[in-house]
Amino acid sequence: MATSPTAPGTPQPARQIPDRIHRRRWAILSTLMLSLLIVVLDNSILNVAMKTIATPAPAGLGATQSELEWAINSYTLVFAGLLFTAGLLGDRVGRKKVLLFGLAVFGAGSVLAGVSGSPTELVVFRAVMGLGGAFVMPATLAILMNVFERDEQPRAIGIWAGGVGIAIAVGPIAGGLLLDHFWWGSVFMINAPIVLLSLVAMVVLVPDSKDPHPGRMDPFGVLLSVVGLVLLVYGIIKGGQLADFTDPQVVGTVVGGLVVLTVFVLHQKRSDHPSIDISYFRTPAFSAAIAAIALVFFALMGVSFFAVFYIQSVRGYSPLQAGLLFLPLAAAQMLFAPRARLAVDRYGSRAVCTFSMFVVADTMLGLLLLTKDTPIWIMEALLFLQGAGMAHIMPPATVAVMQSLPREKAGSGSALNNVFRQVGGTLGVAVLGSLLSTSYRNGIEDHLDAVPGLPAATRHAAGESIEATLGLADRMGPAGRPLAAAADDAFIHAMHITALGSAAVALLGALVSVLYLPGKMGPAPQAAEPQEERKAGVER
Repeated sequence: MATSPTAPGTPQPARQIPDRIHRRRWAILSTLMLSLLIVVLDNSILNVAMKTIATPAPAGLGATQSELEWAINSYTLVFAGLLFTAGLLGDRVGRKKVLLFGLAVFGAGSVLAGVSGSPTELVVFRAVMGLGGAFVMPATLAILMNVFERDEQPRAIGIWAGGVGIAIAVGPIAGGLLLDHFWWGSVFMINAPIVLLSLVAMVVLVPDSKDPHPGRMDPFGVLLSVVGLVLLVYGIIKGGQLADFTDPQVVGTVVGGLVVLTVFVLHQKRSDHPSIDISYFRTPAFSAAIAAIALVFFALMGVSFFAVFYIQSVRGYSPLQAGLLFLPLAAAQMLFAPRARLAVDRYGSRAVCTFSMFVVADTMLGLLLLTKDTPIWIMEALLFLQGAGMAHIMPPATVAVMQSLPREKAGSGSALNNVFRQVGGTLGVAVLGSLLSTSYRNGIEDHLDAVPGLPAATRHAAGESIEATLGLADRMGPAGRPLAAAADDAFIHAMHITALGSAAVALLGALVSVLYLPGKMGPAPQAAEPQEERKAGVER
């Protein structure tokens, strides 16, 4: 695939990418997308498997809603906490090396997660997968920035972002097929062959690159970021579990997390070798794009969390059917993400991202239409529009982040891009998941109190999630049918409240976009030539 021809007489810009790398850039991008596929695929598969994992053994692990949230958040917290270090390490020792390391760790964690014997083991092994993912994600984008010229980067990033849509499409369908024929752990085992294929392709095709003047590592900064994020999100999840955000344990943990994160920021400003260069945020395009990415994932992840339970628990669809019902969201991203640059070229990043944020907010409000009997095509149309909106936010925002920085800092820039996306998604699951849990408990509490002879501990556990309530109703036999109907009504009401919260977050993203995103990208920063790894003077 070639770039657009230049008019006769127009000066050709100096090429910064060596010809030997430039010639195979599209093959390299395909290989990078394979690595991206497994990281995103895992989370999209897990969304479909959550209901199965929540069922009692032997079909599942009997995980509670808070344990399911931690199965997601243990991954994303480790991922986000180590992205700074992973990005810096890639810039320092070589992005290909850290990518190969991350793939190997991710594959091992996947196998261990697939044989977990309890929710606790699953949470731990998901954290191992997060460790591997932290080294994979920033390296893919950093390598991309070092094999494409600046004028081709928006197109390449659009295709890269479209790869997320492929994973979103493949993940739920693959998960549904696996759950229909195998045990729940197969949704993690599927990663192993993809990892092996990716490792081989990486060794053969992908060049290495690094910063010729890397900074030192910042272990104290990394520790502060991990501790702060864990405290903050744990406090929010605990608030949802207790249905009381004023509980001293919740308030103390959240405040403690905020204090540690404040210390982290102050440390970064004063350190001569920070994990994150705070000066990056003085560039309006960089800061606004980072905020837009975080906010859209905050809204999306919270909705994805409750949509699975609406489709399977309330509407009664199987895991495979649930996966197929998510296809419009994925199809829209695959269709529009590679073409988002065309809209940006014509209207500018500010207009495109602002309008798209409004589209996402409108689809969140559209979820208020969903009830127990709503025609399913309405949800499908909303998911397609939501995917189209996201497809016009992620590529231009990512381009704004990456092109605000010098090429030799691609690892650090990619780490920042991904950490805010993951933190946004993590907080979305925590905050909106807790809002869903609290609203659901408030709606079902009176009905559980009316069940005669129900012990207090059983009543509390049954109010934690719709799956727990439906499990109790099933054990009650015919007498449990009114309770099951009440559980559906309580969940839909809680889902509507959560959708309103998601819409508010998306509107905040629209405000950030219209105020701070640029209409056109500025000139390229001074860049360093990529350094391909050599052995005895021979190209790998």
